[in-house]
Amino acid sequence: MPLVYAGVASHAPGITGRAELADPEPRDAFYAAYQAMRDAIEATEPDALVIVAAEHFANFFMNNMPSFAVGMADSYTGPIEDPEWLGIDKFEAPGNRDLSQRLITEVMNTVDVAYAEEWKFDHGIAVPLHFLTPRFDLPVIPININCQGPPLAPLPRAWALGEALRRAADAVPERIALVGTGGISHWPATPDSGKINEEWDREFLRRWCDGDRESLLDYDDQAVYAEAGQGGFEIRTFITVSGAAAGAQGEVHFYHPIPIFAVGCTVASYRL
Repeated sequence: MPLVYAGVASHAPGITGRAELADPEPRDAFYAAYQAMRDAIEATEPDALVIVAAEHFANFFMNNMPSFAVGMADSYTGPIEDPEWLGIDKFEAPGNRDLSQRLITEVMNTVDVAYAEEWKFDHGIAVPLHFLTPRFDLPVIPININCQGPPLAPLPRAWALGEALRRAADAVPERIALVGTGGISHWPATPDSGKINEEWDREFLRRWCDGDRESLLDYDDQAVYAEAGQGGFEIRTFITVSGAAAGAQGEVHFYHPIPIFAVGCTVASYRL
């Protein structure tokens, strides 16, 4: 079946963990946009949600840091963080080991990926699931991209991963929804936490909506670090979704800097 949904959203831990400290107007509008994303995904009647997130040293560390890793289990637990700090209770999310294996097998024809039969979800996946599958009734297939410890996967490889995921989704009978989660500009766990480069974010989202491979891959990690912080490396997850969307036009449903969440909060999707 063809890919039925492709979108992106922010995943910062403050989105759920510091909700009461945020300005209510943009916070509530952001939550409403997440709800609209959930409704849009449910309307496509997917059989599984493939969620592409960034590694935060939760499951992998510098002794073994794959560029790309895909979950291959029948269930996953989370959050790995303190539930009171994150504002999300402990949960078990369903997976689909057989579907994961078939997708991985197809992806590996062009892109090398690691796979993991044990995976604990951190905020990068737990926060989006809190909004998108709150009943945990939709199988999840997690994908992590190393956006943390250099050397990072080159941006063209993130795009190629998206193309491979699209090909894999089109090759299976199940209906696949795809969501990438991450930044955009942010400086987590630094004295600059809460800083947001809105101009940079909006320019990146313009390029993302156009689905223009050349302009999206024109970013340089040194410039990204200077202008968007180390959290800006998470554009890889957004670029992966662009590669899967195959030139579709995108739309930003919500963008607003919310400093207490330490990120420019984003919800966007492609019109497949």
